[in-house]
Amino acid sequence: MLEGEHVIATYLDRIGVPDTLLVAEAALAKPGIDALVARVPSTDVVVLPERVFREIASLPLDIGALAIVSTPRQHERDDATFCVLLDNVQDPGNVGTILRTAAAAGVEQVLLSKTCAFAWSPKTLRAGQGSQFLTTIVEDVDLAAWSLRFRASGGRVAAAVPRDGTPIYDCDLRRRLAIVIGSEGEGISAGLLAASDLRFTIPMAAGNESLNAAAAAAVAVFECVRQRRA
Repeated sequence: MLEGEHVIATYLDRIGVPDTLLVAEAALAKPGIDALVARVPSTDVVVLPERVFREIASLPLDIGALAIVSTPRQHERDDATFCVLLDNVQDPGNVGTILRTAAAAGVEQVLLSKTCAFAWSPKTLRAGQGSQFLTTIVEDVDLAAWSLRFRASGGRVAAAVPRDGTPIYDCDLRRRLAIVIGSEGEGISAGLLAASDLRFTIPMAAGNESLNAAAAAAVAVFECVRQRRA
């Protein structure tokens, strides 16, 4: 379920018409909601009384619209040159924020391990703000096996570690690359670390142990962007 006109509009722009558009009766007068309704066949639009809409939505009534869509099932891209791998990142807010950051940085695909949070849950979608439809997302991936194939095809796999890695600003991140981000509690699994060919660390002031997973991903992907633009 997609909530709010921004996320629904992004879906319409990038994917197509939702299965059903649910609209709060009181929201029909809003220009943004009216524009959404105009893009969906009338047979697929259901106008709901305020009381019913409140029972369905997880966000406040003023979001005005919900869309029901089939969960996108995407396939790995063999031609991708800029990838992010999420290993056991279980917080939906972190996953959604990382997806949003990755899309903004031009990451072509994000691969999630079997133990990651669901990329299409309500909380993940809210954190992503429609970015799920701006990059390729593949779930339930054996990341270690994928990394070995990626390296064999000429790519490089760079794993973010909290300490003892090469400072990220000293790494060459301009070539075909996959950045690995692990969970805050357990980090990256041993098998995936072994399948990586570079371990990098984000330098921090003394006394700090690590960054939030989403913050670390943002620093890493935009350092790649900076290097490639330079």
